Amino acid sequence: MNPGRLRHRVTIQEPTETADTYGQPLLTWSTVCTCWANVNPISGRERIDAAMSQSTVSHRITIRHRDGITPRMRVVYGDRSFGISAVINVAERDAEMILDCTEVISV
Repeated sequence: MNPGRLRHRVTIQEPTETADTYGQPLLTWSTVCTCWANVNPISGRERIDAAMSQSTVSHRITIRHRDGITPRMRVVYGDRSFGISAVINVAERDAEMILDCTEVISV
């Protein structure tokens, strides 16, 4: 792995369910870690449903290997968030991971 490629600072978060003041479940996100990554857009598409435009962009995010990263989590980069769809341990060597992610943008 070339560490010079990891030039984007990202935060990995996991969903946490808490209760509001009325006891209703409330989904919040808690930080698992902050690390360096390579954020690379792969493809994009646009869809129009019920007079609302929605754009989906697929990204491949590469990080150093970390135990416990799952598709339930998300990656936050700046003010953007990416849902993780797949976690790949490159060559099963526990050195680097590829996170296939999707960013959904409503316009």
